[in-house]
Amino acid sequence: MSAKDVQDLLRMLTTGRNKLTLPAAMARVKALQGADLRSISSIASADLATITQAISDEKAAKALQTACKNTLKSPADKKRSASTDAALSPPSKRSRSAYELMSEPQTPQELEAALALPLPSEDEEAISRTTVFTNRAPLVLAFALQLLKYTMPEQPLSSRLSLAQAVVSVNSSSKARSLGIEKGVGAEQMGWGAGQPKVRVLGREIHVLKRGGYEWRAEENVKGERDRGEETAQTSTSAEETSIQASDTPASAATSAKDSPTWSTSATVTSKKSTFVARCISITTAAQARSQLQALVAAEPTLRTADHNITAWRLQTSNGNVIEECSDDGESGGGRHVLELLQNSAVTDVFVVVTRWYGGIMLGPDRWRIMTQVCRDALSQRLRVSGIIGQEALWGLDLEAMRRTDAPVTGGQAAGMPIYSAESARAYIMKAFSSPPASTGIGTGEDENGTAEAKKQKKKSGAALDRERVENLGLLLGALDMLFGSWVEHISRDELDRRAWSWYVQVRPEVESGISGWGGKADVKLSDILALRRKG
Repeated sequence: MSAKDVQDLLRMLTTGRNKLTLPAAMARVKALQGADLRSISSIASADLATITQAISDEKAAKALQTACKNTLKSPADKKRSASTDAALSPPSKRSRSAYELMSEPQTPQELEAALALPLPSEDEEAISRTTVFTNRAPLVLAFALQLLKYTMPEQPLSSRLSLAQAVVSVNSSSKARSLGIEKGVGAEQMGWGAGQPKVRVLGREIHVLKRGGYEWRAEENVKGERDRGEETAQTSTSAEETSIQASDTPASAATSAKDSPTWSTSATVTSKKSTFVARCISITTAAQARSQLQALVAAEPTLRTADHNITAWRLQTSNGNVIEECSDDGESGGGRHVLELLQNSAVTDVFVVVTRWYGGIMLGPDRWRIMTQVCRDALSQRLRVSGIIGQEALWGLDLEAMRRTDAPVTGGQAAGMPIYSAESARAYIMKAFSSPPASTGIGTGEDENGTAEAKKQKKKSGAALDRERVENLGLLLGALDMLFGSWVEHISRDELDRRAWSWYVQVRPEVESGISGWGGKADVKLSDILALRRKG
């Protein structure tokens, strides 16, 4: 049995109406081999009883043989059949949308162009009076898609679509398990994706796959986007370059408007009136490491009011050795705890500061848990902010598909690893935002004109409905751009990501709670999104 015969059989068995999973398809191919049925042609010409005996399923045997025979039809037969079908079918009235995908692109530029979405509307008046009818999943997708323009502007549209779809999947899976719709633990909890890098989108940790060698540059600037090129090029450790805008409250230190892009910052955690926040920064020399805290404290007055600024750093030298230091700053054992976190994670070339404002109540062992939490948060953010991940195009990695197909992970570079398709995400979002269904006027007190309008709405053609959805999507994307654009210059990107989920919750469709509301649709007023913009 040649490799091509195996591939052809696997392709047939894993596609079509009654497709099998890859492991099941491989088992079936092995069973067919045992009956000396080693190719599509041999199955097509075999006795049905032989095929049935091989796979122990008469119905499946008939379907398989039929599929094999159809595959072997001559090109002339296929062309004649297609022509007959076309002649018997009524002509399609649906015109091709300008947003439909053409044939598969061959270059990054062609791919990005083919995935184009409606331009975000800048007509605030039109946005304000628009209401869309949708369910929650596509709204999450739209929020994540536009948010990434501001938090990860280096990502091309294809990556943003894939990452946004990953957010939807993670969120939906978590919700389904909480409602009992899905049983068992998720793929991540089972260890799938271990070792893969992660990024945070809408507060969700998303496993990603680097798209090595994908060369693409945006031709248009994101409205209100800061110049990351100049920011990431800075390597000096002066107080001016690592400055963070001062504030009067400890918690604001984590969300300051002028956080240097070289520092990554954790979420602020408060427990029993004690507040913790961690920061980390990449370092290249021991002298640089020893100057970081002084520069940071000089630039950020709130850190001077903290009870403890616990530090630890590790650096790999040119000869492969690792040098490291830590400081408790009055928090007994704190520096050693942070350093051990770095050691256990095999992290080098990084300097970490954990700041604590003591609230007067002893936390006991809880302080170690919180310090671990904020340290890991800051280190996770560093992967994106420092450019370790951030400057490369990414795919969202589909862990559930990986589990179903039992695809191996080899250092994050395995060929054919399952990803969330940008094309699928695009197709989904293009048809997700209809206008609210018109009322029939029955039992609502509407007059005859209202009923006539409802009937008129029902008579819209498929093409008209598609155009309406495209227009609504452009208005929604415009509203989200106005929201995120109003904040991006005033808070850090990490904080923008954290706040975006709460904004989504405030405007999402109101559906029934529990299983009864799963997949339910309701109205979303775009004026509610505009109302979340930064005042002044």
